[in-house]
Amino acid sequence: MSHAADYVVIGAGPAGMAAAASAARLGVETLLIDEQPAPGGQIYRGVEGAAQSTSVVSASDWTRGAALAAEFRASGARYLPGTQVWQLEAPAKVYVTDGIAARRLDARRVLLATGAMERPMPLPGWTLPGVMSIGGAQILYKSSGWLPPPGTWIAGSGALLWLYAAQALEAGARIAGVLDTTPSRNYLRALRYAAGALRHPEYLNRGLALKRRVHGAGVTVVNDVTEIEAQGGDALAGIRFCARGRWHEHAAAMLLLHQGVVPHAHATLSLGAAHRWLPVQRALAPVVDRWGNVSIEGYAAAGDCAGIVGAEAAALQGRLAALDTACALGTINRDRRDREAAPLRRELEAHVAARPFIDRLFLPRDNFLAPADEVLVCRCESISARQIRAAVGLGCVGPNQMKAYTRCGMGPCQGRMCGLTACEIIARARGLAPEAVGVFNVRPPLKPLSVRELAALPSASD
Repeated sequence: MSHAADYVVIGAGPAGMAAAASAARLGVETLLIDEQPAPGGQIYRGVEGAAQSTSVVSASDWTRGAALAAEFRASGARYLPGTQVWQLEAPAKVYVTDGIAARRLDARRVLLATGAMERPMPLPGWTLPGVMSIGGAQILYKSSGWLPPPGTWIAGSGALLWLYAAQALEAGARIAGVLDTTPSRNYLRALRYAAGALRHPEYLNRGLALKRRVHGAGVTVVNDVTEIEAQGGDALAGIRFCARGRWHEHAAAMLLLHQGVVPHAHATLSLGAAHRWLPVQRALAPVVDRWGNVSIEGYAAAGDCAGIVGAEAAALQGRLAALDTACALGTINRDRRDREAAPLRRELEAHVAARPFIDRLFLPRDNFLAPADEVLVCRCESISARQIRAAVGLGCVGPNQMKAYTRCGMGPCQGRMCGLTACEIIARARGLAPEAVGVFNVRPPLKPLSVRELAALPSASD
């Protein structure tokens, strides 16, 4: 075990980079820890390379991300890439491994900036080879330039769906079609929140521009798709979908799925921090104060892990958290903290004003949140929706009891891929709201580690 730094930031996405750079500027001894080999997170992945700078679709993201990465690199904050956090304890104790040896890092304050994760989209055949998430496809594109084969279909809802489609088309991919599952009623529900979105019209303008690019490329776009099936034996061969009451079938070389992102709250759940249910994001997020502090001493959260806000708002939240940390650790006084925070808060309010519109527009369909009986929910343990509903019929009242009945959530992903779906299925089977049902308990290790790594951890007496 060792004193790592006064301030440890976990995650090198926009919130983490902004927080680390700001804290170091304010005189706080800062260490940024990240699993990836270079800063950027998912949205700015590979931003320090030259390739993305030539993309018209990603130009604004690349410019902002490159500036943020450069600010972080120049800030004097220490950086620990390729390092995985597998346990957190209060107050401010962080257990990490580099894949060889585990160790404990002690700090005075810790910021969790772990970002978002894709909401799984379980549907018939989604475990077939040839079916993957759009987020996974985008990681491959950003890290290696990989593009999907001709005959690929893209399905689901959310801003990332249109962004990836435009990126792939610009890079030369040939997309067979887009199946937009956004319910038509969502447009009416979102319309009443359009005034907030117009406070920062860049979001609307960019979304419309991405859609125009996809339509302009001649890609088939099917709206208001209500059901989707992936078909094939040993691998994906085709898709079947229903739109406006009619079923259609097409051959497919690959199917890429997406239905939004949710806060990656595993770390705060493992700490036992207070959480709240976000009805329009259909997910849990930690309860935070205006500076990002959670209910556990020494910890704060910023960015999408504290509620989906987007990259620019996440960076602003990171800077606010850094200001509060600098004040708490005595490198600045409260007056300076509040003075520097004021313009950041005004800018943050303009960004988050668009969220009610975006969240309601891209709220997933009910049948994708709680799929039909035959659909596999837990990929790790091969547990279907039927088995979860059967467990409820036997008296199971929540995800943790259901885990004992079925082993759902006990695989390597620790419920990340099935937790929200299981929660929705149980809630509907019992006639309750999802927040009344809860989610899986999260226990260390947060990520798998070997006995060899664990054995290297010094004992308390060392």
